[in-house]
Amino acid sequence: MPAARISLDLVGITKVYPSAVALNRVSLGIRGGEVVGLIGENGAGKSTLMKVLGGAIAPDEGEIVIDGQSAASLTPAGALARGIAFVHQELNPFSNLDVAGNVLLGRELRSRPFGFIDHAAMADRVLPLLHMLGARFQPSTPASELSLADQQLMEIAKALSTNVRLLILDEPTSSLTLSETQRLLNVVRRLRADGVAILFITHRLAEVEEVADRVVGLRDGRQAGELHSGEINRDAMVRLMIGRDVQQFYMAPKVTEGPVVLRTRGLRTGAHPGARVDLEVRSGEILGLAGLVGAGRTELARAIFGIDPVQSGQVEMNGEPVASGSVSASIAAGICLVPEDRKSEGLFLDFSLAENVVMPNLAAIATAGFVDRRAEMEIADQSRRRLSIRAPRLDRAVSELSGGNQQKVVLAKWLGLDPKLIILDEPTRGIDVGAKAEVYRLMRDLAEGGAAVLMISSDMEEVIGVSTRVAVMRRGAIAGILTRADLSEEAILSLAVG
Repeated sequence: MPAARISLDLVGITKVYPSAVALNRVSLGIRGGEVVGLIGENGAGKSTLMKVLGGAIAPDEGEIVIDGQSAASLTPAGALARGIAFVHQELNPFSNLDVAGNVLLGRELRSRPFGFIDHAAMADRVLPLLHMLGARFQPSTPASELSLADQQLMEIAKALSTNVRLLILDEPTSSLTLSETQRLLNVVRRLRADGVAILFITHRLAEVEEVADRVVGLRDGRQAGELHSGEINRDAMVRLMIGRDVQQFYMAPKVTEGPVVLRTRGLRTGAHPGARVDLEVRSGEILGLAGLVGAGRTELARAIFGIDPVQSGQVEMNGEPVASGSVSASIAAGICLVPEDRKSEGLFLDFSLAENVVMPNLAAIATAGFVDRRAEMEIADQSRRRLSIRAPRLDRAVSELSGGNQQKVVLAKWLGLDPKLIILDEPTRGIDVGAKAEVYRLMRDLAEGGAAVLMISSDMEEVIGVSTRVAVMRRGAIAGILTRADLSEEAILSLAVG
């Protein structure tokens, strides 16, 4: 733990890009031993502010004051030397290393006299951090074998392994289960008691309400206001973020009993070959798919979409069988999948917004192998307006967009195919409350337009709020299905844990 508590002030920070003002005279202070929640919609300026604090970019105006010493900007090494550590939302582990190698990357422990890496000593250094976080993996576990949730915990352990005085957590619970989230929040409380300052960035407002001493809101690159402990509640934070109340945030579609669109018969996946899935999704409904991490929800989605071959059983669309292990056959049958990991599986990050939107349907706008660029731009512009995608230009690389806008691009590329069944795996992970409301509205519109929607989510409030029915998975099988009248957190958890 640090010897001295940090005192940090960002004063009048401004950053202007050619296409936008990212930050406009933003000021923020934080002291050792307090938790400050930083909230705002995607594109509000949170990431830019954190890059300034971490030394990744230099502000155009303003100053950074740490422990009474002023600087115009920081470098990454300078930020680390001052005890500032980050846990980023987007995870990029070195899959060829084990957990200890990732946590102590660049700070490896070496044996004498030859200077070889001392793997045993590194494991001993990392193991207490994993115990603190309640991790279920070991320092010697290959990073390639970790789930997204475990990767998140590994990144937090990496930050804690430094002489941290200010810990910045960017969506730290986006891939965690309820129990893992509570363990992390307990770690936050413990660090606060030890004098560490915590900057907690999340779209899960209930977590901010639970641990934050203060809340700072950003909106359109400006400081929207501040809430103190007695003022922090969901409605106040929503108003701070978007300047208005979100009416009817959760609202299930108006259900009209439609025909069965998707039916799985005795489906067995490679992840759970001993369990069979019999499931129906009807036109006009949002079927929520709940369960604990490892229950087999994502594996089921991948099997239905044809990414992974099934061990046995059958996928049917509108009564017709769909070839196993064939994505093209699934798309032809009207199935679309919005994956959990949008960056590695849902987008071509170096391609433009327009190129990503038309990618699944290039044949419709190509002649003799040449893409009609005018048609591409028209389709992309229609999608941008339909989904309220915030991007100044259609030829901008999607890697430059915020997480919420990237998620909308993934949705846009499939909507052009007029899907009969759309599978959404954690559709609101890491996006803000305003973008969530837009995704929920889009899901309702799809269902009410006759599509079948299968939504996988670990957010219990979300599952209960938007689903017409909920299927709960346990160990690769459907443990039970709840109607909307029977939905409750207790009912879902009871089925999930058996």
